[in-house]
Amino acid sequence: MNYTLIATATFGLEAIVANELKELGYYDLKVENGKVTFEGDERDIVTCNMWLRTADRVLIRMSEFKAQSFEELFQGTLAVEWGKLMPKDAFMHVVGKSVKSTLFSVPDCQSIVKKAVVEAMKREHNTEWFSEDGVEYKIEVGILKDIVTLTLDTSGAGLHKRGYRALAGGAPMKETLAAALVLLSKWDPSRILADPMCGSGTIAIEAALIGKNIAPGLNRSFVSENWDIIPKNIWEENRKFARNAINNNEVKILASDIDGSVIRIARQNAEKAGVADFIEFQKIPVQEFSSKKRYGFIICNPPYGERLGNEKQIEQLYKQMGEVFQNLKDWSYFVITSHPEFEKHFGLKANKNRKLYNGRIKCYYYQYFGAKPENQKKFNTTK
Repeated sequence: MNYTLIATATFGLEAIVANELKELGYYDLKVENGKVTFEGDERDIVTCNMWLRTADRVLIRMSEFKAQSFEELFQGTLAVEWGKLMPKDAFMHVVGKSVKSTLFSVPDCQSIVKKAVVEAMKREHNTEWFSEDGVEYKIEVGILKDIVTLTLDTSGAGLHKRGYRALAGGAPMKETLAAALVLLSKWDPSRILADPMCGSGTIAIEAALIGKNIAPGLNRSFVSENWDIIPKNIWEENRKFARNAINNNEVKILASDIDGSVIRIARQNAEKAGVADFIEFQKIPVQEFSSKKRYGFIICNPPYGERLGNEKQIEQLYKQMGEVFQNLKDWSYFVITSHPEFEKHFGLKANKNRKLYNGRIKCYYYQYFGAKPENQKKFNTTK
């Protein structure tokens, strides 16, 4: 069966999610704020949950219509054939949001949608009572400027929950954003990559997963694995394909931090992710970071001042980072921070910057491009 699918994304990452989808073979994409819409079947639902590194969730769009009254909302929801996808014992969990719409009371909208879904299920399953003790089907009613979008969530826990980060440091970054930072850098896995303020190791681990072509969803489960509409063998085949797709490339990643306790956490997380062999962990302050290698990459998420540390210490840290990084011959470096005067304290204007959000904090991703190896062709890798 063909569905309209939505890969949701944190603001600023939509184009990266779209690029990922193109690499997976999807081309007729509609990119909007917070989402990328495309067509796919049951196999595509599995593939996208398993392989998308920067998306938040994969949803099935059930319907889209205008509603300025509860009656319009009820009738629009009732028209959907919910029973074609959901079994008689489905646990129907309705969540909602409303922005700039006549129907602004989210609890009321959720209640109306739930009633309409139940009525539609009665029609399909020819019963008046539902136990709701089966598999969860999370229905979302999203209303934006009176346009209602009804979706079913196929992911369950957000796609950033890869399953490896049981422990985190003081200001953890979501795995999806860490993967986006690596992809935006255009890092070639044949070149060394370092995170000298690695915290719980998320950037280093996501880089290792990318470098080894390990599917981010390989070691986790998804709510739709238990849905009747997706045959079990599709999940099994996709996991088998993902295991076979892991490459034999040599990947070298350095992860260091001044805090020995978070280094221990980072190492445990890397072991759980299956990439500890490709990451060298070390307890050193960023001020002591050095390398004789050329053409390396640094990707880091230093303290911003808003979350950790005080303003003067942060500005001094940025100054020291500038001195250390600019001493590395032909290296490229990429820094995400919310500090408005990062470039001033770092001592160098970025070649490029990009607005991103780390949680609710507006940040900029400062990108400094070093020289490429003369024999760049030798460094190209294939996935």
